[in-house]
Amino acid sequence: MKIFDLYETSEVKVEDMGLKRVINLDEKLVLKTHGRHVDKFGKAKVNIVERIVNLLGVPGHRGKKHKVMTSWASGKHGKNTKIVLEALRIISEKTGQNPIQVLVKAVENSTPRDEITTIEYGGARYPQAVDVSPIRRVALSLRNIVHGAYDKAFGKKTTMAEALANEIILSNNGSNESFAFQKRVETEKQADSAR
Repeated sequence: MKIFDLYETSEVKVEDMGLKRVINLDEKLVLKTHGRHVDKFGKAKVNIVERIVNLLGVPGHRGKKHKVMTSWASGKHGKNTKIVLEALRIISEKTGQNPIQVLVKAVENSTPRDEITTIEYGGARYPQAVDVSPIRRVALSLRNIVHGAYDKAFGKKTTMAEALANEIILSNNGSNESFAFQKRVETEKQADSAR
């Protein structure tokens, strides 16, 4: 069985040993779990492509700030799925590789290994570098990929599918033009300075 009856995942390899358990590549015809996996570590049971589809519903939300939403970002699963399918088709045409493999490599390249937390000690606050758990690494990477694509498509001629495909390809190549890759480098630099 293939994802959307188009893309084979049996040959897709996750090279980062830390992410092997949390990047789900189960083959299903239709990727829609209807929120069944809300238990602890439930995100690891959801297919990586479905996770991108779910994140596309709220691309403008950054922490406690909410950016202006666009007309297509309505939270409709069918609309979001069409955007991801179109992005996968564009990736397949541009790279000539399996787009799921390109997506997995992009996620691996843009996952930060360290980040900063704040420790309060004696009334003063100090930044402290901490390791990032594998589930959070994947979540941050996917979120940054979607945010980067949204920034490149918002108020411009580029469609969201084109911007998403471009962001995934740039992250796959480890390019500094990729928002997600830049974010990873920036986070790791901050963590290094807080050691």
